[in-house]
Amino acid sequence: METGRTEPVPAAGASAFRNHKYISVESFRKNGAGVAVPVWFAEENGILYVYSEADSGKVKRIRNNPRVRVAPCDMRGRVKGNWVEATAHILEGAEARHADDLLNAKYPFQKRFLGFLAKLRPHPRAYIAITPS
Repeated sequence: METGRTEPVPAAGASAFRNHKYISVESFRKNGAGVAVPVWFAEENGILYVYSEADSGKVKRIRNNPRVRVAPCDMRGRVKGNWVEATAHILEGAEARHADDLLNAKYPFQKRFLGFLAKLRPHPRAYIAITPS
């Protein structure tokens, strides 16, 4: 017998990514074309944190247009779920250090290894907060 009640549906926000190691972040060029790249991420309080080289195309596109889409993916960028509209912004100061701490906690070995490589060829990093709609 149907009662008219429906099962709760999980929100399409950051919790949809909780059990994944990678997300695909699609940022948009000035002409509107999307560019998707797989990245490591950490989630806290519904916000996804990622990092990239400060002079990367992704960071330039986000500075120009904060609209992004995110989806869970594998390490090669093959999408494993639904795209979610989101807003991104570049972090600075204490917020950037907090994002780095979250990523270090989730990827301790990988981040240490990349930290070692960065000492050989240093590049400034940009930390990005992504808030799913």
